[in-house]
Amino acid sequence: MSPSSHEPDWVAHAIWWQVYPLGFVGAFPAEPAPTADEHRLNRVTDWLDHPVALGASGIALGPVFASRTHGYDTTDHLRIDPRLGEDADFDRLVAEARGRGLRVLLDGVFNHVGTDFAKYREAVDGGPDHPSSSWFRLRGKQSRFETFEGHDGLIALNHDSPEVVDYVVDVMSHWLDRGADGWRLDAAYAVPDRFWAAVLPRVRQAHPDAWFVGEVIHGDYAAMVDAATFDSVTQYELWKAVWSSLNDGNFHELDHALRRHDEFLETFVPMTFVGNHDVTRIASKLDDPRHVEHALALLFTIGGTPSVYAGDEWGYRGVKEDRFGGDDAVRPEFDPVPPETNLGDDVRRTHQHLIGLRRRHPWLHAARTTALTLTNEQYLYRVGDGDHALYVALNVGEEPMRVAPAEHGGRNGRIVAGSGAPADDVVSETTVAPHGWAIVEPAD
Repeated sequence: MSPSSHEPDWVAHAIWWQVYPLGFVGAFPAEPAPTADEHRLNRVTDWLDHPVALGASGIALGPVFASRTHGYDTTDHLRIDPRLGEDADFDRLVAEARGRGLRVLLDGVFNHVGTDFAKYREAVDGGPDHPSSSWFRLRGKQSRFETFEGHDGLIALNHDSPEVVDYVVDVMSHWLDRGADGWRLDAAYAVPDRFWAAVLPRVRQAHPDAWFVGEVIHGDYAAMVDAATFDSVTQYELWKAVWSSLNDGNFHELDHALRRHDEFLETFVPMTFVGNHDVTRIASKLDDPRHVEHALALLFTIGGTPSVYAGDEWGYRGVKEDRFGGDDAVRPEFDPVPPETNLGDDVRRTHQHLIGLRRRHPWLHAARTTALTLTNEQYLYRVGDGDHALYVALNVGEEPMRVAPAEHGGRNGRIVAGSGAPADDVVSETTVAPHGWAIVEPAD
């Protein structure tokens, strides 16, 4: 059972396939800019059989609303970006997703807007006394408006304005009415908790099954969930510990992060990931390509609501850089249809196998972990919920790793996933090779 008082029941089975639409369809960056009559959002719709085959249960969309550039400078929250298409294209995507049993998560940018946002243009053209000026935060006592993290093209909304509260409630409700299942709240960490606490309960009144996940990087996750009434937040703390511990051969860092993760699970279930549209791809982040599967084993066996960033399932590479256009490498255009070659198929099959394991064990959603073997380079943990359990062994060292679950109060078991061929035989112990991994399920 989920520990969150708000989280809808369906989220316990959710596994997201995340897409950054503007990049996916080649609408940004692009020269010349695509036009609405190309209906490029249909290219995302045409891919929907792929997340189903992968085992995902939902598609998490990046920005799809009208903007000037990358989608996070919204100019109209009630209009599909003309570079992607129009309302009918969104409706088709939702209908096709529904027909495949896929949920749809939208990306809402409600901390700031672009400079073509209608109310901002009114405020600029009408002067500081114009009524629309109340929609935006003033920079101290100056007549200039605040921006988001110094970006002149991103104008910060005034979250104390009742009109802004009403507007965001209306926007969220509009797209939930049209078939969306929830919202990722971009830059939620920059918005006062009291704003979300004023917005989300009102939206839930009409949409009690909607799910709301705040983008939060640092801070007290549990306190923010409580104050803002989020269902979940993005688990960046664990994301960092996963790749860092694998690169450094320091599983003590990972174990510390998992202890913290278990504390979060007492009150809410975080959104977990090893890649997204804002970070270097996991295949590029890890120094040793053999350890990509270790990261995946972690993602799909610990508590959380997992998300797979499109392309990671084929081992796509891409490095995020701190410069203008620095996100482009991790937000590439995809082919009109999934590739037919076997390039990266080993990684894809590992995703499918582990997602299948996750789907067979939905109790993993809120399961806790316990370290059984912990050294710098070897880590064995039990992940369990009541009578359910799995044993996960990760080895990034040069020495073999012995795994004997029965010695830790468990039963003999069978290897159900790992860097070697899965075995069906019941065993009392097994050995994980150097730089290998294994998941052992207790035998009946």
